[in-house]
Amino acid sequence: MIRSLILFTAVLTPVFAQQPAPTCVKCPGTYISKSELDAYTAKAVQFGITDQQVRSVDVGKSQVGIGMVMRPHLEAGPIRAGSVAEHEQISEVYYIIEGSGTLITGPDLINPVKRAADEKTVRLQNGPGWSADGIRNPQTHRLKAGDMVVIPAGTGHLFTEIPGDHITYMMVRIDPDKVVPTKSEAESAADLKAPAEPSLRGR
Repeated sequence: MIRSLILFTAVLTPVFAQQPAPTCVKCPGTYISKSELDAYTAKAVQFGITDQQVRSVDVGKSQVGIGMVMRPHLEAGPIRAGSVAEHEQISEVYYIIEGSGTLITGPDLINPVKRAADEKTVRLQNGPGWSADGIRNPQTHRLKAGDMVVIPAGTGHLFTEIPGDHITYMMVRIDPDKVVPTKSEAESAADLKAPAEPSLRGR
């Protein structure tokens, strides 16, 4: 009986001794209110801004950015030179809030040109990447409210048509190399009060 109890205890001890080993040690959660997100949309409407970073949060082995994007009406037609965007290190997830649009994606870029390192969108939102004249054999996604799309780092993307007045979506940016700075709630509040910067019309 004693021998059985010793064996039973020896088996259970490693289980009870285990402790969580998170990749983000003692990290707090990050709350973003709907009113804050709505404030970014209102600023986009007022000043004609396309892409705004709401937060960028360090989560241990990666950073996660939250952006609010509003793109205006776009007629279908030939792709404008240099209008395709590609981000080398940051993946993006779109959640469509309002409106609809046609998005093309694909990794095979036509005539890629490196984006300038000093561009504010490169420094503050989506990191280094390329602009291109088109995508060979693209996938076509017809997006509407409630839809999501995942765009891996290295995949070109471009809206080719936005039939309504606009399309609004929330963007989650996954930044494993931490190439853009973090952005706190206080920095977000200051950003919302600051004058608009037209150069931050991101892609």
